[in-house]
Amino acid sequence: MKLFSKEQIYEGDKLTTERQNISSTDLMERAGTQIFNWMHARMQGAQVPIHVFCGIGNNGGDGLVLARHLVTHGYNVVCYIVNCSDKRSKDFLINYDRIKSVSNTWPNMLSCKEDLSEITIGGDDIIVDAVFGIGLNRPPNDWVKHLFQKFKVSKAFTLSIDIPSGLFTDRAVDDEDAVVYAGYTLSFQSPKLAFFLPGTQKFTVQWEVLDIGIDRDYLRETETEVELIAKHEVLPLYKPRQKFAHKGDFGHVMILGGSYGKIGAVNLASRSALSSGAGLVTVYIPTCGYHSMQTAVPEVMVITDEHETHISNINFDIQPTVIGVGVGLGTSEDTVKTFAAFLKKNTIPLVIDADGINILSRNKTLLNLLPEQTVLTPHLKELERIIGTWSDDFEMLEKVKAFSEKYNVIVLIKGAHSITVNKNKMYINTTGNPGMATAGSGDVLTGMISGLIAQGYTPLAATIFAVYLHGKSADISLEDYGYQSLIASHIIEKIGEAYIDLFKQPEQPKEETQQKQ
Repeated sequence: MKLFSKEQIYEGDKLTTERQNISSTDLMERAGTQIFNWMHARMQGAQVPIHVFCGIGNNGGDGLVLARHLVTHGYNVVCYIVNCSDKRSKDFLINYDRIKSVSNTWPNMLSCKEDLSEITIGGDDIIVDAVFGIGLNRPPNDWVKHLFQKFKVSKAFTLSIDIPSGLFTDRAVDDEDAVVYAGYTLSFQSPKLAFFLPGTQKFTVQWEVLDIGIDRDYLRETETEVELIAKHEVLPLYKPRQKFAHKGDFGHVMILGGSYGKIGAVNLASRSALSSGAGLVTVYIPTCGYHSMQTAVPEVMVITDEHETHISNINFDIQPTVIGVGVGLGTSEDTVKTFAAFLKKNTIPLVIDADGINILSRNKTLLNLLPEQTVLTPHLKELERIIGTWSDDFEMLEKVKAFSEKYNVIVLIKGAHSITVNKNKMYINTTGNPGMATAGSGDVLTGMISGLIAQGYTPLAATIFAVYLHGKSADISLEDYGYQSLIASHIIEKIGEAYIDLFKQPEQPKEETQQKQ
Protein backbone atom coordinates (compact mmCIF):
# COMPACT_ATOMS: atom_id res chain seq x y z
CA MET A 1 0.00 0.00 0.00
CA LYS A 2 1.30 3.41 -0.93
CA LEU A 3 1.60 6.11 1.72
CA PHE A 4 0.89 9.40 0.00
CA SER A 5 2.49 12.63 1.12
CA LYS A 6 0.43 15.64 2.11
CA GLU A 7 1.14 17.28 -1.25
CA GLN A 8 0.18 14.13 -3.16
CA ILE A 9 -3.10 13.89 -1.25
CA TYR A 10 -3.98 17.47 -2.20
CA GLU A 11 -3.09 16.74 -5.82
CA GLY A 12 -5.20 13.57 -5.75
CA ASP A 13 -8.20 15.50 -4.42
CA LYS A 14 -7.80 18.11 -7.15
CA LEU A 15 -7.48 15.59 -9.98
CA THR A 16 -10.43 13.58 -8.64
CA THR A 17 -12.76 16.57 -8.78
CA GLU A 18 -11.59 17.33 -12.33
CA ARG A 19 -11.70 13.79 -13.73
CA GLN A 20 -14.95 12.78 -12.01
CA ASN A 21 -16.57 16.15 -12.74
CA ILE A 22 -17.53 16.76 -9.14
CA SER A 23 -16.99 19.68 -6.80
CA SER A 24 -14.69 19.69 -3.79
CA THR A 25 -17.87 19.94 -1.72
CA ASP A 26 -19.10 16.69 -3.29
CA LEU A 27 -15.81 15.02 -2.41
CA MET A 28 -16.14 16.27 1.18
CA GLU A 29 -19.67 14.89 1.30
CA ARG A 30 -18.34 11.54 0.13
CA ALA A 31 -15.64 11.53 2.81
CA GLY A 32 -17.94 12.55 5.64
CA THR A 33 -20.54 10.00 4.54
CA GLN A 34 -17.95 7.23 4.62
CA ILE A 35 -17.13 8.13 8.23
CA PHE A 36 -20.82 8.10 9.09
CA ASN A 37 -21.29 4.70 7.42
CA TRP A 38 -18.39 3.33 9.47
CA MET A 39 -19.87 4.62 12.73
CA HIS A 40 -23.46 3.71 11.89
CA ALA A 41 -22.50 0.10 11.08
CA ARG A 42 -21.00 -0.23 14.54
CA MET A 43 -23.42 1.81 16.63
CA GLN A 44 -26.74 0.77 15.04
CA GLY A 45 -28.56 3.75 16.52
CA ALA A 46 -27.17 3.48 20.06
CA GLN A 47 -27.89 6.66 22.02
CA VAL A 48 -24.41 7.25 23.35
CA PRO A 49 -23.62 10.98 23.52
CA ILE A 50 -21.41 11.89 20.55
CA HIS A 51 -19.36 15.10 20.71
CA VAL A 52 -18.17 16.20 17.27
CA PHE A 53 -15.45 18.87 17.46
CA CYS A 54 -14.88 20.58 14.12
CA GLY A 55 -12.21 23.00 13.05
CA ILE A 56 -12.89 25.62 10.41
CA GLY A 57 -10.91 24.04 7.58
CA ASN A 58 -11.66 21.03 5.41
CA ASN A 59 -11.15 18.55 8.25
CA GLY A 60 -13.82 20.46 10.14
CA GLY A 61 -16.01 20.31 7.04
CA ASP A 62 -15.71 16.52 7.04
CA GLY A 63 -16.81 16.59 10.69
CA LEU A 64 -19.83 18.72 9.84
CA VAL A 65 -20.92 16.26 7.14
CA LEU A 66 -20.62 13.45 9.69
CA ALA A 67 -22.52 15.40 12.35
CA ARG A 68 -25.35 16.20 9.91
CA HIS A 69 -25.81 12.52 9.01
CA LEU A 70 -25.69 11.53 12.67
CA VAL A 71 -28.40 14.11 13.46
CA THR A 72 -30.67 13.02 10.59
CA HIS A 73 -30.35 9.39 11.70
CA GLY A 74 -31.45 10.18 15.22
CA TYR A 75 -28.16 9.98 17.11
CA ASN A 76 -27.48 11.95 20.29
CA VAL A 77 -25.09 14.53 18.85
CA VAL A 78 -23.52 17.74 20.10
CA CYS A 79 -21.46 19.59 17.49
CA TYR A 80 -18.82 22.21 18.37
CA ILE A 81 -16.92 24.61 16.14
CA VAL A 82 -13.37 25.34 17.32
CA ASN A 83 -13.34 28.87 15.95
CA CYS A 84 -9.83 30.17 16.60
CA SER A 85 -9.38 32.02 13.31
CA ASP A 86 -11.33 33.87 10.67
CA LYS A 87 -9.87 31.77 7.82
CA ARG A 88 -12.71 29.38 7.08
CA SER A 89 -12.57 27.12 4.04
CA LYS A 90 -15.28 27.40 1.39
CA ASP A 91 -16.43 23.81 1.87
CA PHE A 92 -16.54 24.24 5.64
CA LEU A 93 -18.92 27.21 5.24
CA ILE A 94 -21.18 25.27 2.85
CA ASN A 95 -21.47 22.39 5.29
CA TYR A 96 -21.93 24.75 8.21
CA ASP A 97 -25.06 26.06 6.50
CA ARG A 98 -26.21 22.53 5.73
CA ILE A 99 -26.02 21.29 9.31
CA LYS A 100 -27.87 24.37 10.55
CA SER A 101 -30.74 23.46 8.23
CA VAL A 102 -31.23 20.03 9.81
CA SER A 103 -30.24 20.61 13.43
CA ASN A 104 -32.60 21.85 16.13
CA THR A 105 -29.67 23.65 17.69
CA TRP A 106 -26.86 25.28 15.78
CA PRO A 107 -23.36 23.95 16.34
CA ASN A 108 -21.84 25.40 19.49
CA MET A 109 -19.38 28.09 18.47
CA LEU A 110 -16.24 28.03 20.62
CA SER A 111 -14.23 31.23 20.27
CA CYS A 112 -11.19 29.65 21.96
CA LYS A 113 -11.72 31.78 25.06
CA GLU A 114 -14.51 29.89 26.81
CA ASP A 115 -14.16 28.13 30.12
CA LEU A 116 -13.68 24.50 29.13
CA SER A 117 -15.26 23.31 32.35
CA GLU A 118 -18.63 24.17 30.79
CA ILE A 119 -18.13 21.41 28.19
CA THR A 120 -19.19 18.14 29.82
CA ILE A 121 -17.85 14.90 28.37
CA GLY A 122 -18.52 11.60 30.15
CA GLY A 123 -16.21 8.62 30.19
CA ASP A 124 -18.75 6.55 28.25
CA ASP A 125 -19.26 9.22 25.58
CA ILE A 126 -17.70 9.37 22.12
CA ILE A 127 -15.51 12.22 20.90
CA VAL A 128 -15.04 12.80 17.19
CA ASP A 129 -11.93 14.82 16.52
CA ALA A 130 -12.24 16.84 13.30
CA VAL A 131 -10.34 19.91 14.46
CA PHE A 132 -7.19 19.88 12.33
CA GLY A 133 -6.25 17.79 9.32
CA ILE A 134 -3.08 17.12 7.39
CA GLY A 135 -2.65 20.79 6.53
CA LEU A 136 -1.61 21.79 10.05
CA ASN A 137 1.72 23.62 9.87
CA ARG A 138 2.14 25.08 13.35
CA PRO A 139 1.45 23.95 16.93
CA PRO A 140 -2.06 24.61 18.28
CA ASN A 141 -2.56 27.52 20.67
CA ASP A 142 -2.83 27.03 24.43
CA TRP A 143 -6.63 26.98 24.51
CA VAL A 144 -6.79 24.21 21.90
CA LYS A 145 -4.05 22.36 23.77
CA HIS A 146 -6.19 22.45 26.92
CA LEU A 147 -9.17 21.21 24.89
CA PHE A 148 -7.16 18.22 23.71
CA GLN A 149 -6.09 17.52 27.27
CA LYS A 150 -9.76 17.59 28.25
CA PHE A 151 -10.41 14.89 25.67
CA LYS A 152 -7.68 12.76 27.18
CA VAL A 153 -8.73 13.27 30.79
CA SER A 154 -12.36 12.45 29.99
CA LYS A 155 -11.46 8.81 29.13
CA ALA A 156 -14.08 8.98 26.36
CA PHE A 157 -13.46 6.97 23.20
CA THR A 158 -11.88 9.37 20.72
CA LEU A 159 -12.20 8.90 16.97
CA SER A 160 -9.97 11.10 14.82
CA ILE A 161 -10.77 11.96 11.23
CA ASP A 162 -7.84 11.39 8.85
CA ILE A 163 -5.13 12.18 11.42
CA PRO A 164 -5.18 12.98 15.17
CA SER A 165 -5.38 16.76 15.46
CA GLY A 166 -2.08 18.37 16.33
CA LEU A 167 -0.08 15.62 14.63
CA PHE A 168 1.94 16.53 11.55
CA THR A 169 2.42 14.31 8.51
CA ASP A 170 6.04 15.20 7.88
CA ARG A 171 7.67 16.35 11.10
CA ALA A 172 7.73 15.68 14.82
CA VAL A 173 5.42 17.43 17.27
CA ASP A 174 6.79 20.16 19.50
CA ASP A 175 4.46 19.50 22.43
CA GLU A 176 2.88 16.08 22.96
CA ASP A 177 0.18 17.63 25.14
CA ALA A 178 -1.01 19.58 22.10
CA VAL A 179 -1.97 16.44 20.17
CA VAL A 180 -5.16 14.40 20.36
CA TYR A 181 -4.64 10.87 21.67
CA ALA A 182 -7.04 8.90 19.48
CA GLY A 183 -8.40 5.46 20.22
CA TYR A 184 -9.06 5.07 16.51
CA THR A 185 -8.21 7.06 13.38
CA LEU A 186 -10.07 6.79 10.08
CA SER A 187 -7.49 7.84 7.51
CA PHE A 188 -8.58 8.84 4.02
CA GLN A 189 -7.23 6.68 1.19
CA SER A 190 -3.91 5.79 2.88
CA PRO A 191 -2.40 5.79 6.39
CA LYS A 192 0.10 8.43 7.44
CA LEU A 193 3.81 7.86 8.05
CA ALA A 194 3.46 9.18 11.61
CA PHE A 195 1.33 6.14 12.50
CA PHE A 196 4.41 3.88 12.22
CA LEU A 197 7.21 5.83 13.92
CA PRO A 198 8.18 5.26 17.56
CA GLY A 199 7.76 8.88 18.60
CA THR A 200 4.35 9.47 17.00
CA GLN A 201 2.55 6.11 16.79
CA LYS A 202 1.29 6.62 20.36
CA PHE A 203 -1.24 9.19 19.17
CA THR A 204 -3.52 6.57 17.64
CA VAL A 205 -4.11 3.13 19.15
CA GLN A 206 -5.60 1.81 15.91
CA TRP A 207 -6.14 3.12 12.41
CA GLU A 208 -8.15 2.14 9.38
CA VAL A 209 -8.14 3.40 5.81
CA LEU A 210 -11.37 4.66 4.30
CA ASP A 211 -11.68 4.65 0.51
CA ILE A 212 -13.23 7.97 -0.51
CA GLY A 213 -12.99 7.32 -4.24
CA ILE A 214 -9.83 9.20 -5.18
CA ASP A 215 -9.10 8.78 -8.90
CA ARG A 216 -7.86 5.21 -9.49
CA ASP A 217 -5.40 6.13 -12.22
CA TYR A 218 -3.81 8.72 -9.95
CA LEU A 219 -3.47 6.22 -7.11
CA ARG A 220 -2.01 3.57 -9.38
CA GLU A 221 0.40 5.77 -11.33
CA THR A 222 1.73 8.03 -8.60
CA GLU A 223 5.07 6.98 -7.14
CA THR A 224 5.32 7.46 -3.39
CA GLU A 225 8.37 7.70 -1.17
CA VAL A 226 6.89 5.25 1.34
CA GLU A 227 5.14 1.91 0.92
CA LEU A 228 3.44 -0.24 3.54
CA ILE A 229 4.33 -3.92 3.18
CA ALA A 230 1.79 -6.67 3.86
CA LYS A 231 0.94 -10.00 2.21
CA HIS A 232 -0.46 -8.33 -0.91
CA GLU A 233 2.85 -6.55 -1.50
CA VAL A 234 5.21 -9.50 -0.88
CA LEU A 235 3.29 -12.22 -2.69
CA PRO A 236 4.44 -11.03 -6.15
CA LEU A 237 8.05 -11.28 -4.94
CA TYR A 238 7.78 -15.01 -4.25
CA LYS A 239 9.87 -17.26 -6.53
CA PRO A 240 8.24 -20.70 -6.97
CA ARG A 241 10.43 -23.79 -7.36
CA GLN A 242 10.50 -25.91 -10.48
CA LYS A 243 10.12 -29.69 -10.41
CA PHE A 244 13.68 -30.48 -11.54
CA ALA A 245 15.39 -27.87 -9.35
CA HIS A 246 18.33 -28.94 -7.18
CA LYS A 247 20.21 -27.40 -4.28
CA GLY A 248 22.69 -25.72 -6.58
CA ASP A 249 19.87 -23.60 -7.98
CA PHE A 250 19.26 -21.95 -4.64
CA GLY A 251 22.63 -20.53 -3.84
CA HIS A 252 25.27 -20.89 -1.18
CA VAL A 253 25.16 -18.76 1.97
CA MET A 254 28.19 -18.17 4.14
CA ILE A 255 27.56 -16.96 7.69
CA LEU A 256 30.78 -15.35 8.90
CA GLY A 257 30.87 -14.61 12.60
CA GLY A 258 30.94 -16.03 16.07
CA SER A 259 33.37 -15.70 18.93
CA TYR A 260 33.88 -17.52 22.20
CA GLY A 261 30.50 -17.71 23.96
CA LYS A 262 28.60 -16.36 20.92
CA ILE A 263 28.54 -19.30 18.52
CA GLY A 264 24.79 -19.49 19.10
CA ALA A 265 24.32 -16.39 16.93
CA VAL A 266 25.88 -18.22 13.98
CA ASN A 267 23.75 -21.28 14.76
CA LEU A 268 20.57 -19.19 14.53
CA ALA A 269 21.60 -17.34 11.36
CA SER A 270 22.64 -20.50 9.54
CA ARG A 271 19.47 -22.38 10.50
CA SER A 272 17.27 -19.51 9.35
CA ALA A 273 19.18 -19.26 6.05
CA LEU A 274 18.44 -22.95 5.43
CA SER A 275 14.80 -22.62 6.52
CA SER A 276 14.38 -19.65 4.18
CA GLY A 277 15.36 -21.86 1.25
CA ALA A 278 19.10 -21.52 0.66
CA GLY A 279 20.52 -24.55 -1.13
CA LEU A 280 23.78 -24.66 0.84
CA VAL A 281 25.03 -22.98 3.98
CA THR A 282 28.59 -22.81 5.26
CA VAL A 283 29.65 -21.08 8.46
CA TYR A 284 33.04 -19.50 9.03
CA ILE A 285 33.71 -19.47 12.77
CA PRO A 286 36.56 -19.62 15.31
CA THR A 287 37.78 -23.10 16.22
CA CYS A 288 35.92 -23.11 19.55
CA GLY A 289 32.60 -23.45 17.74
CA TYR A 290 33.43 -26.40 15.50
CA HIS A 291 31.97 -29.28 17.52
CA SER A 292 28.86 -27.45 18.67
CA MET A 293 27.98 -26.34 15.13
CA GLN A 294 28.59 -29.76 13.60
CA THR A 295 26.42 -31.34 16.26
CA ALA A 296 23.63 -28.76 16.50
CA VAL A 297 23.09 -28.12 12.78
CA PRO A 298 24.17 -31.16 10.75
CA GLU A 299 22.90 -29.62 7.51
CA VAL A 300 25.51 -26.84 7.73
CA MET A 301 29.14 -27.07 6.60
CA VAL A 302 31.83 -25.59 8.84
CA ILE A 303 35.08 -23.79 8.11
CA THR A 304 37.12 -22.73 11.11
CA ASP A 305 39.44 -19.81 11.59
CA GLU A 306 42.93 -20.55 12.82
CA HIS A 307 42.20 -18.80 16.11
CA GLU A 308 40.42 -20.58 18.95
CA THR A 309 38.23 -17.79 20.32
CA HIS A 310 37.65 -15.20 17.58
CA ILE A 311 37.97 -14.53 13.86
CA SER A 312 41.53 -13.46 13.10
CA ASN A 313 42.18 -14.37 9.45
CA ILE A 314 39.31 -14.60 6.99
CA ASN A 315 40.47 -17.06 4.36
CA PHE A 316 38.35 -19.60 2.47
CA ASP A 317 38.45 -21.35 -0.89
CA ILE A 318 34.74 -21.60 -1.65
CA GLN A 319 32.62 -19.17 -3.68
CA PRO A 320 29.44 -18.36 -1.74
CA THR A 321 26.58 -16.50 -3.37
CA VAL A 322 26.19 -14.14 -0.41
CA ILE A 323 27.91 -13.63 2.94
CA GLY A 324 26.05 -12.73 6.12
CA VAL A 325 28.63 -11.23 8.42
CA GLY A 326 28.69 -9.85 11.95
CA VAL A 327 26.51 -12.09 14.10
CA GLY A 328 28.38 -12.85 17.33
CA LEU A 329 31.57 -11.62 15.64
CA GLY A 330 33.06 -9.52 18.43
CA THR A 331 35.27 -6.46 17.93
CA SER A 332 38.70 -7.64 18.98
CA GLU A 333 41.69 -5.97 17.34
CA ASP A 334 42.44 -9.09 15.26
CA THR A 335 38.85 -9.29 14.08
CA VAL A 336 38.73 -5.63 13.07
CA LYS A 337 41.95 -5.96 11.06
CA THR A 338 40.91 -9.11 9.23
CA PHE A 339 37.44 -7.68 8.53
CA ALA A 340 39.03 -4.60 6.95
CA ALA A 341 41.34 -6.78 4.87
CA PHE A 342 38.39 -8.93 3.81
CA LEU A 343 36.38 -5.90 2.65
CA LYS A 344 39.27 -4.66 0.52
CA LYS A 345 39.26 -7.79 -1.64
CA ASN A 346 35.63 -8.94 -1.37
CA THR A 347 33.20 -8.68 -4.30
CA ILE A 348 30.51 -11.03 -2.95
CA PRO A 349 27.14 -9.50 -1.87
CA LEU A 350 27.01 -8.83 1.87
CA VAL A 351 24.43 -8.71 4.63
CA ILE A 352 26.01 -7.00 7.65
CA ASP A 353 24.61 -7.14 11.16
CA ALA A 354 25.59 -6.60 14.79
CA ASP A 355 29.36 -6.37 15.33
CA GLY A 356 29.92 -6.00 11.59
CA ILE A 357 28.02 -2.72 11.86
CA ASN A 358 29.82 -1.78 15.05
CA ILE A 359 33.19 -2.23 13.34
CA LEU A 360 32.04 -0.06 10.42
CA SER A 361 30.82 2.64 12.81
CA ARG A 362 34.28 2.86 14.40
CA ASN A 363 36.11 2.71 11.07
CA LYS A 364 33.89 4.67 8.69
CA THR A 365 36.39 4.64 5.83
CA LEU A 366 35.50 0.95 5.44
CA LEU A 367 32.03 1.99 4.27
CA ASN A 368 33.56 2.95 0.94
CA LEU A 369 34.60 -0.68 0.43
CA LEU A 370 31.11 -2.16 0.65
CA PRO A 371 29.70 -3.77 -2.53
CA GLU A 372 26.76 -1.96 -4.09
CA GLN A 373 23.43 -2.75 -2.39
CA THR A 374 25.03 -4.25 0.69
CA VAL A 375 22.32 -4.77 3.31
CA LEU A 376 22.92 -3.29 6.78
CA THR A 377 20.54 -4.42 9.53
CA PRO A 378 21.04 -2.19 12.59
CA HIS A 379 18.81 -1.81 15.60
CA LEU A 380 18.45 1.78 16.78
CA LYS A 381 21.58 1.94 18.93
CA GLU A 382 23.71 0.43 16.16
CA LEU A 383 22.12 2.85 13.71
CA GLU A 384 23.02 5.78 15.94
CA ARG A 385 26.64 4.64 16.03
CA ILE A 386 26.88 4.61 12.26
CA ILE A 387 24.88 7.72 11.20
CA GLY A 388 25.08 9.83 14.36
CA THR A 389 22.36 11.10 16.67
CA TRP A 390 19.02 12.58 15.64
CA SER A 391 16.45 14.78 17.34
CA ASP A 392 13.33 12.92 16.16
CA ASP A 393 12.20 10.07 13.93
CA PHE A 394 11.75 12.25 10.86
CA GLU A 395 15.31 13.54 11.08
CA MET A 396 16.50 9.97 11.59
CA LEU A 397 14.81 8.87 8.37
CA GLU A 398 16.33 11.76 6.44
CA LYS A 399 19.79 10.86 7.72
CA VAL A 400 19.32 7.20 6.83
CA LYS A 401 18.18 8.10 3.31
CA ALA A 402 21.23 10.32 2.86
CA PHE A 403 23.51 7.53 4.18
CA SER A 404 21.92 4.98 1.85
CA GLU A 405 22.34 7.32 -1.11
CA LYS A 406 25.96 8.17 -0.28
CA TYR A 407 27.15 4.57 0.04
CA ASN A 408 24.57 2.89 -2.24
CA VAL A 409 23.51 0.50 0.51
CA ILE A 410 20.21 -0.77 1.85
CA VAL A 411 19.56 0.04 5.49
CA LEU A 412 17.04 -1.98 7.48
CA ILE A 413 15.99 -0.05 10.59
CA LYS A 414 14.79 -2.76 12.96
CA GLY A 415 11.89 -1.96 15.26
CA ALA A 416 8.19 -2.53 15.87
CA HIS A 417 7.62 -1.48 12.26
CA SER A 418 10.94 -2.29 10.65
CA ILE A 419 11.71 0.11 7.80
CA THR A 420 13.79 -0.85 4.77
CA VAL A 421 15.47 2.22 3.26
CA ASN A 422 16.92 2.21 -0.24
CA LYS A 423 18.08 5.73 -1.06
CA ASN A 424 14.90 7.86 -1.17
CA LYS A 425 12.48 4.95 -0.96
CA MET A 426 11.17 3.42 2.29
CA TYR A 427 9.24 0.21 2.93
CA ILE A 428 7.42 -0.18 6.26
CA ASN A 429 6.72 -3.71 7.49
CA THR A 430 3.39 -4.65 9.07
CA THR A 431 4.13 -8.07 10.59
CA GLY A 432 5.73 -8.86 13.94
CA ASN A 433 4.98 -8.39 17.63
CA PRO A 434 6.62 -7.47 20.98
CA GLY A 435 7.64 -11.08 21.57
CA MET A 436 10.42 -10.52 19.04
CA ALA A 437 12.24 -8.34 21.57
CA THR A 438 14.40 -11.31 22.47
CA ALA A 439 18.02 -12.37 22.06
CA GLY A 440 18.86 -13.78 18.64
CA SER A 441 15.87 -12.43 16.74
CA GLY A 442 18.15 -10.21 14.65
CA ASP A 443 20.51 -13.12 13.94
CA VAL A 444 17.57 -15.04 12.50
CA LEU A 445 16.71 -12.12 10.24
CA THR A 446 20.29 -11.85 8.96
CA GLY A 447 20.16 -15.50 7.96
CA MET A 448 16.79 -15.08 6.27
CA ILE A 449 17.89 -12.10 4.17
CA SER A 450 21.06 -13.97 3.19
CA GLY A 451 19.05 -17.07 2.32
CA LEU A 452 16.76 -15.14 0.00
CA ILE A 453 19.62 -13.34 -1.75
CA ALA A 454 21.25 -16.75 -2.32
CA GLN A 455 18.07 -17.87 -4.11
CA GLY A 456 18.25 -15.03 -6.61
CA TYR A 457 16.19 -12.33 -4.97
CA THR A 458 17.65 -8.85 -5.34
CA PRO A 459 19.05 -7.46 -2.08
CA LEU A 460 16.10 -5.06 -1.83
CA ALA A 461 13.44 -7.69 -2.54
CA ALA A 462 15.19 -10.13 -0.20
CA THR A 463 15.20 -7.61 2.63
CA ILE A 464 11.55 -6.62 2.22
CA PHE A 465 10.43 -10.25 1.89
CA ALA A 466 12.59 -11.55 4.74
CA VAL A 467 11.39 -8.85 7.14
CA TYR A 468 7.79 -9.74 6.33
CA LEU A 469 8.36 -13.51 6.75
CA HIS A 470 10.38 -12.94 9.94
CA GLY A 471 7.53 -11.00 11.52
CA LYS A 472 4.88 -13.39 10.23
CA SER A 473 6.77 -16.37 11.65
CA ALA A 474 6.82 -14.65 15.02
CA ASP A 475 3.10 -13.86 14.75
CA ILE A 476 2.32 -17.51 14.08
CA SER A 477 4.55 -18.51 17.02
CA LEU A 478 2.40 -16.44 19.39
CA GLU A 479 -0.33 -19.06 19.26
CA ASP A 480 1.99 -21.51 21.02
CA TYR A 481 4.24 -19.29 23.12
CA GLY A 482 2.78 -15.84 23.72
CA TYR A 483 4.93 -12.71 23.98
CA GLN A 484 7.03 -13.56 27.02
CA SER A 485 8.05 -17.11 26.06
CA LEU A 486 8.80 -16.49 22.39
CA ILE A 487 12.50 -17.10 21.57
CA ALA A 488 14.47 -16.78 18.35
CA SER A 489 14.43 -20.53 17.64
CA HIS A 490 10.63 -20.48 17.63
CA ILE A 491 10.73 -17.94 14.79
CA ILE A 492 12.88 -20.30 12.72
CA GLU A 493 10.49 -23.18 13.41
CA LYS A 494 7.59 -21.21 11.90
CA ILE A 495 9.27 -19.89 8.72
CA GLY A 496 7.70 -22.74 6.75
CA GLU A 497 4.24 -21.84 8.01
CA ALA A 498 4.87 -18.20 7.10
CA TYR A 499 5.56 -19.28 3.51
CA ILE A 500 2.41 -21.40 3.45
CA ASP A 501 0.37 -18.51 4.84
CA LEU A 502 1.21 -16.46 1.74
CA PHE A 503 -1.23 -18.60 -0.22
CA LYS A 504 -3.99 -18.95 2.34
CA GLN A 505 -7.26 -17.26 1.48
CA PRO A 506 -8.87 -15.11 4.17
CA GLU A 507 -11.53 -16.94 6.14
CA GLN A 508 -15.08 -15.95 5.28
CA PRO A 509 -17.37 -14.73 8.06
CA LYS A 510 -19.48 -17.58 9.44
CA GLU A 511 -22.73 -15.87 8.42
CA GLU A 512 -21.60 -15.62 4.80
CA THR A 513 -20.43 -19.24 4.78
CA GLN A 514 -23.78 -20.44 6.14
CA GLN A 515 -25.68 -18.45 3.52
CA LYS A 516 -23.68 -20.07 0.71
CA GLN A 517 -24.33 -23.52 2.14
